[in-house]
Amino acid sequence: MMPTVVVHPRAVERARRGHPWIYRSDVVEVGARAGDLVRVLGPNGRAVGEALYSDRSQIALRLLVRGERHADRDWLRERLQAAIALRRGLGIEATAYRLVHAEGDLLPSLVVDRYGDVLVVQALSQGMDRRLGEVVELLAEELAPAGILARNDARVRALEGLERKVEVLRGEVPPRLVVRDRDVEYEVDLRQGQKTGLFLDQRENRWAAARYAHGRLLDCFSYDGGFALQLARRCDEALAVDISPEAAARIERNAARNAIGNLLVHVANAFDFLREAERRGERFDTIVLDPPAFAKTRAALGKALGGYKEINLRALKLLAPGGVLVTCSCSYHVSEAQLLEVVRAAAVDAHAALSLVEKRVQSPDHPVLLGVPETDYLKCLILRKL
Repeated sequence: MMPTVVVHPRAVERARRGHPWIYRSDVVEVGARAGDLVRVLGPNGRAVGEALYSDRSQIALRLLVRGERHADRDWLRERLQAAIALRRGLGIEATAYRLVHAEGDLLPSLVVDRYGDVLVVQALSQGMDRRLGEVVELLAEELAPAGILARNDARVRALEGLERKVEVLRGEVPPRLVVRDRDVEYEVDLRQGQKTGLFLDQRENRWAAARYAHGRLLDCFSYDGGFALQLARRCDEALAVDISPEAAARIERNAARNAIGNLLVHVANAFDFLREAERRGERFDTIVLDPPAFAKTRAALGKALGGYKEINLRALKLLAPGGVLVTCSCSYHVSEAQLLEVVRAAAVDAHAALSLVEKRVQSPDHPVLLGVPETDYLKCLILRKL
């Protein structure tokens, strides 16, 4: 008999509206163990679907299928094939991109990124961790990669009671490899780099920003120089700022690899740098603000909005008339409307008039699932100072 979990009518309605998560507070009865694939039942005994069960997370159930269908190996193969087909159809001008975007591809808690002929996987729940071997086998059959690496070191795994580790699951994975993003090449450390190696969700926002870049460029929170390297060739000079010496060294290596000679790198806290640059009376024609998530929880929202206001205010004071500001937030808890209001308030305090040129989200290999707002997390605004 398949393990079962009975849920409250609230959870049945939530599933009917398309959201795959059922919280622990809506679980009525459990006949399953950690990581089981379970049949989810409503209080009337009617099947809601099949889900991955966690006995630790507040997200107790992650629905894979609804109704009477089974989430078996054939189903898993179909979902992976559909995800791969989507990316092939996008015609992505890069060798690094997201292949499986968890809920966005109806594969909750599974992430697969492609870096050339190497795949990097993350299993972010007890149930997906248990099925990871099957996932790897199917990916090998479909794509025949040179190697598959598990970056199972994300903090969210601790909430599931899972070990945090990095390990090669199949084939060979070099310590570093080089990927191409349009006409820029990057050196990637798949074992220790942020996320699975690079921030792939900003790829097409960098391409968009390059259309407007000019003059003197400042890229704050630069990390591996994603924006700086794409925009520097359109600018007279460029400055990338990051607090990490290791990140700064990567930017310098990547600049040299791409023969970009007008890019300087400065190791500093971006908040401090912006204040000091304002005191020095510096001016820039293009400024990029791509900070890490300031609001990792809803409780941190107030402080986060203050942080976004601070960096945008400082940037606008440094931005020359006719200049371009690219400002981003990857905090799900900060809505697009809130980010727009923060920038508007910063513009008022900076005595600046702004026009909104583009509103953007994550690259299309990170699809947003309608009805699941958690998949719609990245905001990118391109603005012009009048």
